[in-house]
Amino acid sequence: MQMADAAKELEACNGLSGRFGLVLSGEQLLRLTESRFLALKSTGRVEFGEGVLKKLVYAFCDSPYLTQQNYESTLTGLQDIFYYFKNESIEALSDDELIEAMKTAFDGKAQGSLEYLAGTALENLCRGIRGGEVEEPDPPLYEEEYE
Repeated sequence: MQMADAAKELEACNGLSGRFGLVLSGEQLLRLTESRFLALKSTGRVEFGEGVLKKLVYAFCDSPYLTQQNYESTLTGLQDIFYYFKNESIEALSDDELIEAMKTAFDGKAQGSLEYLAGTALENLCRGIRGGEVEEPDPPLYEEEYE
């Protein structure tokens, strides 16, 4: 029941994302919702309400690196990355601040690469929050598709 309700709430995002050629089918909505609950469990987080996925859709649907073909897999990856780095940032960032940092890095230096986003950009952000040294690596040389 909870998953069906969460999928319905997420379906409302198709109105906005559809303007960018990105629409999630009912099956994709259910898979993303399942992924949400798995990500929460694997990171030891508890979430009330609609969750972060709707915010991720709204923030990322205009990204030049999203296509209909990689939309679901990229959202799944972004959701996993969000929950992981929410823990890593020791709650020093609000959800909106973390999403903004993710979007800036994803559309900027990461050039749509989830690996770069998680492995470099956000890792450096969290290291800085925790008082460690921040490295400044080169951006990826090519754009990667996630399907």
